[in-house]
Amino acid sequence: MATVHLRIGDLVWGKLGRYPPWPGKVVSPPKDLKKPRGKKCHFVKFFGTEDHAWIKVEQLKPYHPHKEEMIKINKGKRFQQAVDAVEEYLKKAKGKDQNSEGKAESKGKKKPLKILDENDEDLSALKDPSEKDLTDSEPEPAALERLGTASGSAFKWDSSPVKDDPHFHHFLLSQSEKPASSMEPISKRLKIVEEDAGSTSIQAADSTAINGSITPTDKRIGFLGLGLMGSGVVSNLLKMGHVVTVWNRTAEKCDLFIQEGARLGRTPAEVVSMCDITFSCVSDPKAARDLVLGPSGVLQGIRPGKCYVEMSTVDPETITELSQSVTSRGGRFLEAPVAGSQQLSNDGMLVIVAAGDRTVYEDCSSCFMAMGKTSFFLGEAGNAARMMLILNMVQGSFMATIAEGLTLAQATGQSQQTFLDILCQGQMASTFVDQKCQNILQGNFKPDYYLKHIQKDLRLAISMGDNANHPTPMAAAANEVYKRAKALDQSDNDISAVYRAYIH
Repeated sequence: MATVHLRIGDLVWGKLGRYPPWPGKVVSPPKDLKKPRGKKCHFVKFFGTEDHAWIKVEQLKPYHPHKEEMIKINKGKRFQQAVDAVEEYLKKAKGKDQNSEGKAESKGKKKPLKILDENDEDLSALKDPSEKDLTDSEPEPAALERLGTASGSAFKWDSSPVKDDPHFHHFLLSQSEKPASSMEPISKRLKIVEEDAGSTSIQAADSTAINGSITPTDKRIGFLGLGLMGSGVVSNLLKMGHVVTVWNRTAEKCDLFIQEGARLGRTPAEVVSMCDITFSCVSDPKAARDLVLGPSGVLQGIRPGKCYVEMSTVDPETITELSQSVTSRGGRFLEAPVAGSQQLSNDGMLVIVAAGDRTVYEDCSSCFMAMGKTSFFLGEAGNAARMMLILNMVQGSFMATIAEGLTLAQATGQSQQTFLDILCQGQMASTFVDQKCQNILQGNFKPDYYLKHIQKDLRLAISMGDNANHPTPMAAAANEVYKRAKALDQSDNDISAVYRAYIH
């Protein structure tokens, strides 16, 4: 096939990784965004998404010759909105050309634009100064939205995943030094970042999503477990327009969500049978197993195609058992434990760490955007459990060390408040440190993350280290402190109550 020569301003169909072809325009990249080395590619701004990416030339096709073909194979609402945006752009451009025709003639012929070449490192020098971008303002920081699910199989692309090419990354404008416009609407926008290691992240650009900024999936969502974390998740799913059916072991906890528009399931099996994707978030491995394998459990409702998402923080062995049980019935399984707290769950700012069935992960995109600020896909089932245990091991050990520092300050005649003030001005400053220390100084141990759960995670992480023949002496020491705190009846208090293990 003959090489298609493109220049700045050309309309194109661009294909990125596994996403379907999408209409865009070749534009100049920001000055601080360098062209990837080793590949011939152009910087494209996509219509209808406010997204920008470097796209390899073999993944670009001219817009007009392939328009009808693309419209036939892509039927999504967002796709149609993108095509409408192209037509509106063309209409405006035609009007501007007609208005400026006389002026152009008086000034002589316009200098032709230079064809982009793979050796041009700084593409900004090629931009015609009279050319307008897709919008009248400077490009906003972008987030790559899910572009739809329709396949572009009728269009012959090189569809090899982006992650297979370590030299070809797609760069987001949010990585540039240009600050976001103060006029930018507050919204959540999905972005996919594929790393060399093969992990993928879906990120929301802001914690507060305005109505309509997230298009909720049309799949029916089930949710089992309305504890500290689950309650906030369900609330945000409902706020963003998802159809949710809930169940909780203590049925009274469902009442508030029924008032907010949720439906009620009488058993886990009933919820699964009623829904396309069912999430669960319970306390520990035993609770997770009982929920799936017990009487009227999840497994009894699993049919071919049903999706089950385990959000509980458990050990990899439990995940393997649950995954095999669900898939043996024809179901699809994803683990997606969350890092955060009750407050972050309420705010929709959790971090979701997922593994298992990649298609389920993609089907859950609007749900993850509603409940979290970012999510990561880590490959095969069990990897998310391993990663989450490591993260919680670090957090639990860190919290115990902070409590130890506060009590040592007091024991040596130092001001605990001054210790905190100094700590929060240094490299260890964080919202976590400030909030937990302030709560300790105020004697406020209302649970934001249960102490008994972080001790459980430490125990599971230590066991995981034993299985890998890897030492975990710091976690083991912290675990003993939390066990002492539990013996002092602090199990149902916040993790910061580990402080009390040092003063009794």
